Amino acid sequence: MSLFSLLGAIEIGLIYALVALGVYISFRLLRFPDLTVDGSFPLGGAVCAVLIAGGTNPWLATLAATAAGAGAGLVTGWLNVRLKIMDLLASILMMIGLYSVNLRIMGGPNIPLINDPTLFTQLQPDGVPDYVMRPVIVLVFTIACTLALNWFFATERGLAIRATGSNARMCRAQGVNTGAMVLLGMAVSNALVGLAGALFVQTQGGSDISMGIGTIVIGLAAVIVGESILPSRRVVYATLAVVIGAIVYRFFIAAALNSDFIGLKAQDLNLVTAVLVTVALVIPQIKRKLKHKSLPDAPKSL
Repeated sequence: MSLFSLLGAIEIGLIYALVALGVYISFRLLRFPDLTVDGSFPLGGAVCAVLIAGGTNPWLATLAATAAGAGAGLVTGWLNVRLKIMDLLASILMMIGLYSVNLRIMGGPNIPLINDPTLFTQLQPDGVPDYVMRPVIVLVFTIACTLALNWFFATERGLAIRATGSNARMCRAQGVNTGAMVLLGMAVSNALVGLAGALFVQTQGGSDISMGIGTIVIGLAAVIVGESILPSRRVVYATLAVVIGAIVYRFFIAAALNSDFIGLKAQDLNLVTAVLVTVALVIPQIKRKLKHKSLPDAPKSL
């Protein structure tokens, strides 16, 4: 694998680490199977691309994309909390609806950003290649978001969100508004996904309506791979594991697609993803079996 391919894999892996952090909040902390991600990722990209193409400052466009993602998460949570629609069905309805919303926002299937200014062109120092600087800039965003999440989930409100996912009935008995916590958690989750979509379109040079297909699978794969590498129940280590999982996942994808002797091509991406997720799910089971076999047998009673 060339240096260009390696840095490209790290760059995309760090962007999808933000998606994985959002998926971790919904799936692991809130126990909310959220498929909104497949719609909020291109939503963030569409909002960002439209604003930048219209002459808006890239920082404001990225902020607006993040807010749009948060709004999508709020609507999904509202469908579940207020209208009592099952969580999975609510997210599916939102994902389907966002496809048309994204088309409306972009006014077509894609928006190019070839010659428009982006965060990366504004922060690009002279003499440093863009393929080197882009991963560094995305890394700063990822670290900042990870630290902010670690701080937030150590606060009273963050702990209430975690408790809502663990035992909503007990939380209500303690006077916690679990519905509000679900709404807040879903907003934070999809805000991260919207931010990832905004960064993605700025690195790839444009927004496309199909860019969100399979995003939830990538996010779940990163979470599962990360938890297999660094299993921990503490949020600080769990968020770190998610980021590592996203990078490792993307690295293996790039390595598989760039290995000539394997013979894989770009159209095999979904197959490689399925195999990697399967392996990541099986590894913990193998570890448990090996650990069980290594334990000494209990002495038999006379």
